[in-house]
Amino acid sequence: MNSISLELNADDLILRALKEDISSEDVSTNAVMPSPRMGEVELLAKQDGIIAGLAVFARVFTLLDADTVCTFSVSDGDRVQRGQKLGTVRGDIRVLLSGERTALNYLQRMSGIATYTHEVAALLAGTKTKLLDTRKTTPNNRIFEKYAVRAGGGCNHRYNLSDGVLLKDNHIGAAGGVAAAVKMARDYAPFVRKIEVEVESLAQVQEAVDAGADIIMLDNMDTDTMRKALEIIAGRAEVEVSGNVTRENVSRLAGLGVDYISCGALTHSAPILDLSLKNLHPVEA
Repeated sequence: MNSISLELNADDLILRALKEDISSEDVSTNAVMPSPRMGEVELLAKQDGIIAGLAVFARVFTLLDADTVCTFSVSDGDRVQRGQKLGTVRGDIRVLLSGERTALNYLQRMSGIATYTHEVAALLAGTKTKLLDTRKTTPNNRIFEKYAVRAGGGCNHRYNLSDGVLLKDNHIGAAGGVAAAVKMARDYAPFVRKIEVEVESLAQVQEAVDAGADIIMLDNMDTDTMRKALEIIAGRAEVEVSGNVTRENVSRLAGLGVDYISCGALTHSAPILDLSLKNLHPVEA
């Protein structure tokens, strides 16, 4: 996440998070540190995992005070180990104290997603299948969570509803069937858009193929049914598999040879990676 995209797309969200935590003042910090004083604090890993979100972490502090300096010994996507010092934050002690929780909330959440994604992606290593995320993200945190998926070795599905055509069961119901839904989408959507259709039965698979869908999503099918679906599709569309995919069960899908596996758990079920800011101490300006 470069500085331009961060400022354009994330600053407002980070500021909202800071305002949530500091509605009027940081009473505790103002009590013990009534005037400016330079200090430094260490960023430490308390678990093994994949780090992600360092620019967001740093931006929390620089939005509070542009003179704050974050120095890191790791980069997003790196593996970190318990007890490892990942960097330091140097600046006004009041800023270090007031920004600590918000900065860590972002970094822990994003690193947790990157770690979980890395673990799931490793189970697909050696196959042609790409691991995708979904739109099952925390409201107002999608930009951070989808970035974390990439840092962990996964790929992003569509970012939002404006980003692509995905005809799900209720779209198909509203249109009156798979063929009608695909035709209406083809007529409406710009020619550069691929059309993806979610199907739940072999009959719908055949309809989607006949209608010329670009991508067919096999939703919540058992392994035998998915194999039969692949025989019907026979390379005439890209294939995505979805439905309650987790780290624990993704291995059963690895040998199918599908193009994509989407996994909502990457963003809705990943635990945080435990990190902390420790050893805060005054320094000379």
